[in-house]
Amino acid sequence: KDFSLSNEKDAHASDSNENSERGNWSNKADYLLSMVGYAVGLGNVWRFPYLTYQNGGGAFLIPYTLMLALAGLPLFFMECSLGQFASLGPISIWRILPLFQGVGVTMVIISTFVAIYYNVIIAYALYYFFASFQKVLPWSECFSWADEFCSKTRLVSDCNATLDGEIIHANYSFITSNNLTCMNGTINYKPVQFPSEQYWNKIALQRSRGLDETGNIVWYLALCLLLSWIIVGAALFKGIKSSGKVVYFTALFPYVILLILLVRGATLEGALNGIEYYIGTQSNITKLMEAEVWKDAATQIFYSLSVAWGGLVALSSYNKFHNNCYSDAILVCVTNCATSVFAGFAIFSILGHMAFVSERPVSEVVDSGFDLAFVAYPEALSRLPVSPLWSFLFFFMLLLLGLDSQFATIETLTTTIQDVYPEVMKKLRIPMTLGVCILLFFLGLVCVTQAGIYWVNLIDHFCAGWGILIAAVLEIVGIIYIYGGNRFIKDVEMMIGKKSCLFWLWWRICWFFITPVLLMAILIWSLVTFSPPSYGSVSYPAWGTAVGWCMIIFCVIWIPIIAIVKIVKAEGNLCQRIVRCCRPAANWGPYLECHRGERYSHIVDPKKKKEHEIPTVHGFVY
Repeated sequence: KDFSLSNEKDAHASDSNENSERGNWSNKADYLLSMVGYAVGLGNVWRFPYLTYQNGGGAFLIPYTLMLALAGLPLFFMECSLGQFASLGPISIWRILPLFQGVGVTMVIISTFVAIYYNVIIAYALYYFFASFQKVLPWSECFSWADEFCSKTRLVSDCNATLDGEIIHANYSFITSNNLTCMNGTINYKPVQFPSEQYWNKIALQRSRGLDETGNIVWYLALCLLLSWIIVGAALFKGIKSSGKVVYFTALFPYVILLILLVRGATLEGALNGIEYYIGTQSNITKLMEAEVWKDAATQIFYSLSVAWGGLVALSSYNKFHNNCYSDAILVCVTNCATSVFAGFAIFSILGHMAFVSERPVSEVVDSGFDLAFVAYPEALSRLPVSPLWSFLFFFMLLLLGLDSQFATIETLTTTIQDVYPEVMKKLRIPMTLGVCILLFFLGLVCVTQAGIYWVNLIDHFCAGWGILIAAVLEIVGIIYIYGGNRFIKDVEMMIGKKSCLFWLWWRICWFFITPVLLMAILIWSLVTFSPPSYGSVSYPAWGTAVGWCMIIFCVIWIPIIAIVKIVKAEGNLCQRIVRCCRPAANWGPYLECHRGERYSHIVDPKKKKEHEIPTVHGFVY
């Protein structure tokens, strides 16, 4: 009886899994929603709307769309095709070009750094989510924790007025006591802070004065961080089989909340002013003449789609071989960009109302990043009727947007481990996944100290910048110019079928010329315009900047190290060794024998012939 049950389970698994060793997505919807969840993250809500406002309103959509077509989509399609073709993670995929295996290592290390601080941001959202379960939001007024600079409205400091036919300059108390009226354009305001800003710094973060003052661990943020890692671990305990079901909620429900916030925001006074600042009644086309606008568009597309992080390769590696990765790439990219535009309307409609209520111009209440998510928008929500409900919805949305991106990032790490130690991972997937989560939780504790926000900002400033750009440039140069763009296209056609030359014309133009040139331009621009990290008005000490440089060097140093190791281990003179390392490994090709066809019929299964065992470097299979 037990034997028959076991056979039934194996038969069921083989029906659903084309690749019984690694497993496959249960269905295509699991994959697509996981990809959408990975690509659509916090940046769509807290960065894109601000960039649009800052760079000419609706006119910004022109360079944004062009950069999607020229840089974002070509890289996205390439990575999805790579992962699906070989069914391998971001390190093992470099069997395609052993000399560049360090690029995969760089991607995984950067993803590890990002996973550490990204879950801290999720912990912030969790804290505010729980704080919303109160009748009166704790940041709605200047309560006992506030100082004398806390105010919900602007306070006049001094101005010019007319007294006995003469223009005088006096403080506002003198003006009001003498029933005088301030002259237009002469009013100066006191430097005040919204209650939400002081709550964020004094209560939520207990922020110290700088990176030098580490202070204590903020216990409630540490508990929120622990809870966020428990949620991630629970969602991934069965790998893609469990995370693929969780994303049905985490990837789709944020759209419901965005729609609710948009409808509510559109009915508020001043909402139209906010929308006009976002898109603009008359977009500033002249902004398109500024190089900074095009750089912002390219950078936003690049980071928003999560290319060169390793996650796209990892998630696509669980696809069935003949899945149409071409249509998937277009669908996910368009969905991601449409979400950014849609989120902008929801954000700016409510910020417009906040500006109207606080009697400030919209430009003074608009912000990006942490200040938008945890200061400006919470302040705006606190001014609405039934404010706890809207706050609950907003932070629940941020929580979901962060979680499904985090799921994919951790899946990238576990996929890498699975490729290196497949037998161990098959038996110990749950302990290994939990071990990764526990380790990253402890590494993230420094980010929930009183100086934690400075560490989060430092990692984001360095690791999520140049390292990814360097990896992307080497990735496209290696695959297109060394492995061979035409050879890669033939690999893709093995999966999606033969296509006409006209079909590939656009992709060839992008892959061979436009995309690498754009990436190099962004990388050089980023290096030329580098500025030392800072958080608001707080500058970082020299040792803090040095730590940032050490982090980025640690991420990219593996590229030359592994290249040198590969060359040293190869046979022949120096030129012959380099040439050998620039050729695909003997075991490069489709994972399953039934998909290899004549082009990859030479591949020998290492399990069948020990002499064809896969060479390794420090445990990394190439």
